[in-house]
Amino acid sequence: MERLANKRILLGITGGIAAYKAAELVRQLRDADADVQVVMTEAACEFITPLTMQALSGHTVHTDLLDPRAEAGMGHIELARWADLILIAPASADFMARFAHGHGNDLLSTLCLATGAPIAVAPAMNQQMWADRATQKNLLILQEKGVHVFGPGSGDQACGENGAGRMLEPEELAQHAAEVFDYQLLTGKHVVITAGPSRESIDPVRYITNKSSGKMGFALAEIAAEAGARVTLIAGPVNLPTPSRVTRVEVMTAREMYDAALAAVADDCAIFIATAAVADYRPAVTADHKIKKSTEEIHLTLVKNPDIVAAVAGHEHKPFTVGFAAETQDVIASARTKLAKKGLDMIATNDVSGQNVGFNSDNNAVTVIWPGGHKVLPLASKRQIAKQLIELIGIRYQG
Repeated sequence: MERLANKRILLGITGGIAAYKAAELVRQLRDADADVQVVMTEAACEFITPLTMQALSGHTVHTDLLDPRAEAGMGHIELARWADLILIAPASADFMARFAHGHGNDLLSTLCLATGAPIAVAPAMNQQMWADRATQKNLLILQEKGVHVFGPGSGDQACGENGAGRMLEPEELAQHAAEVFDYQLLTGKHVVITAGPSRESIDPVRYITNKSSGKMGFALAEIAAEAGARVTLIAGPVNLPTPSRVTRVEVMTAREMYDAALAAVADDCAIFIATAAVADYRPAVTADHKIKKSTEEIHLTLVKNPDIVAAVAGHEHKPFTVGFAAETQDVIASARTKLAKKGLDMIATNDVSGQNVGFNSDNNAVTVIWPGGHKVLPLASKRQIAKQLIELIGIRYQG
């Protein structure tokens, strides 16, 4: 079931008494950390209410093909693009017939025509309707199109008859849905990433910070999500869009990042990647009002901030912990010292004294070090470096 983590499931509900099982199916999918949106046909709304499905899925339920609010942004096309899987459960005999012959006269059938995602149907109907030659012919057409068919099962039916045609139980459907997806490098793992700078206030208008853009951490978050992980991105003050499928936690100071990191680690964190450039020190006192320019010199007393990555590495439920070290001299030696001193599983280090890598640059070049080994990742875009890093982290984590 972990293959459903971070996946986007579009659940289509058609008219039939088995529609009541769709409520439990949504719960099963969401318990597996899938994101679920629901599309209902007009007939489905006679069996279970859109309000019920909205409450369970956490999303507005879609029912109309020509909804003016959605169509202003080509809503049905966006839904078709959004889905990783379209699952129609229950799939009535009528819907299977229309789908088999390419009809697009309602929202659900149109989505099936417009998507590039895999599609699965869970048939649910009277046993005689299931056995009918027309239904079986439509079934063959759907299978030839590459549509996944989950079930049906056999047993007592609402009509009082017994035989094939029962929709599979929600737990079975969720398991079949998971099996549509291949295992990826970080499937189902919770990856926590810190990114960007911290900002330590001197007074209401001034602060201590650094040149970190957050680009490396955001690239890692995007690639980790693509590798199947559930990603929490703890971001300092940066002006970057949140990558798709990533949960963003915004912080300002080192202490806020520290608290957010430990809270995320307690949430079943498997891998922690500390790319943030956290201020080592903060002003001992923050002035309540702007400090006036009255003397030639001003003296600030600084106190040490908590070491986030060391705290994570020393946590009682320690995840696989990866540090980052931006250095300007003795790059490799400094990184090896940090690796051992902080109890890290891996560290990525780079020389930020140049102009073509590191802070604010779109490129990077790093040396990755772990106990007993290292690997040089030469100059490339930060996205390319992120791909190589996530692969290396995944391999080391699994090993």
